[in-house]
Amino acid sequence: MAMWDTKDLELLHEKGISEHQIREQLYAFAKGFPYLDIVASASVEKGVMVVPKETQAFYMEAWDEYLQQNKTIVKFVPASGAASRMFKDLYAFLSSEANEPDTPFLKHFFDELKHFAFYHLLNAKCMENEGKSIASLTAAGEYKTIISNLLEPKGLDYGQLPKGLLLFHSYPGKTRTAMEEHLVEGAKYAKNNAGKVNIHFTVSAEHQALFEALVAEKKEMYEEKLSVNYDISFSVQKPSTDTIAADAENKPFRDKDGLLVFRPGGHGALIENLNDIPADILFIKNIDNVVPDSFKFSTIIYKKIIAGVLVTLQKRIFHYLHLLERGKYSHAQIEEMIHFLHDELCIRNPEIKYLEDAELVLYLKEKLHRPLRVCGMVRNAGEPGGGPFLTVNADKTISPQILESSQIDMCDPIKKSLFEKGTYFNPVDLVCAVTDHKGEKYNLPDYVDPHTGFISSKSKDGRELKALELPGLWNGAMSDWNTVFVEVPIETFNPVKTVNDLLRAEHQ
Repeated sequence: MAMWDTKDLELLHEKGISEHQIREQLYAFAKGFPYLDIVASASVEKGVMVVPKETQAFYMEAWDEYLQQNKTIVKFVPASGAASRMFKDLYAFLSSEANEPDTPFLKHFFDELKHFAFYHLLNAKCMENEGKSIASLTAAGEYKTIISNLLEPKGLDYGQLPKGLLLFHSYPGKTRTAMEEHLVEGAKYAKNNAGKVNIHFTVSAEHQALFEALVAEKKEMYEEKLSVNYDISFSVQKPSTDTIAADAENKPFRDKDGLLVFRPGGHGALIENLNDIPADILFIKNIDNVVPDSFKFSTIIYKKIIAGVLVTLQKRIFHYLHLLERGKYSHAQIEEMIHFLHDELCIRNPEIKYLEDAELVLYLKEKLHRPLRVCGMVRNAGEPGGGPFLTVNADKTISPQILESSQIDMCDPIKKSLFEKGTYFNPVDLVCAVTDHKGEKYNLPDYVDPHTGFISSKSKDGRELKALELPGLWNGAMSDWNTVFVEVPIETFNPVKTVNDLLRAEHQ
């Protein structure tokens, strides 16, 4: 009996997904994903570079020099997620029996309401819809009315909008959305010698028009203020990166009408969007990790430092690849390349001493001829999320990787201990070099480790289903890149996970 009917095949064709891909995904549900073998948490002693104050200027100058070349630099910002999770506590209050703030979170929210950048907009919406100001509604104990005007479509609709379109910060006489802060930030470290700044946002299809409208409204004003020309582009996650949902028996999950259910493949799907961008260098940073101008100094300094580290390493890699291709290298130069792989890129190969000369040259070429990324890492302050590790690869080499806890076997006491000893976490602060020594673009999907996906439990129409996430963008999707970790200060990491995070000093 065939697994697919005509409607199924039409849907697969429409999405650009092959039957083979679906079979692979269903197989992944059945067999699961292997844990990754880690040998250490990355640390200053093992794999994390700390740039001393006296060499910071060297790297910043290296980046400034690179900006003078005829290269394409793009700031890439994943911005498709809805902000609904930011307001989880407010939604819980709306659906509860309580009529007054009854948790520390809610009390803090209402006590400090005036300090949110969206306060005046919300006040105007309350006046329009209720005929009362926020102050009057608060005095009357109508707290839920205020929240419904913030979150629901009749009001600001913040519960459904993406974070990029929310007002994050206040300035004298004006406010800025998270997206606008990225425009300002990009102008400070990604402006080329012609004054051009390229910024690319990945957005959901339903919100793209809203982002484009905001750009149309604000772009010229920021260009004038910052003496730049913006090229701002958008893309949506490709339907071909959606993954099939499975039932408890790992068979395709179907909705109540019998149609196959697909789900977005997670941020790992964005490797396709990244691959489509014509660029030499790409900065990657999450939409919610922005600060007002008064706090931007450290962020800009360290963006330039990690970019300087990247282009300095790239220069050496290109030099070595040219030597290897011409076949004009000395024994001392081969030794130098081995030390570079080991000391600068932290790639260890236990078998290297057994390689014949010709095998050694092939090995060096293979390891050097790959996309390169420098990842800012922050000292661990108890924040959730992945971290930097030294990981064993399929070819038995050891290299730096960013892993999530779900990729590590926490039932193995040794691996659990290595994970818990981690002194750094991943703030998603990357700068990537995606062209080779001949100026040709790497095909980024070739460097994804397909064995690093993730299975989670979800539900649809009250029924449990299994969902498959593709290898994460900065995890398995960049598994076969050359990776360098650089320590960056905690003040460069200011994400907004809950609405009350906007009340922290760094967002005021």
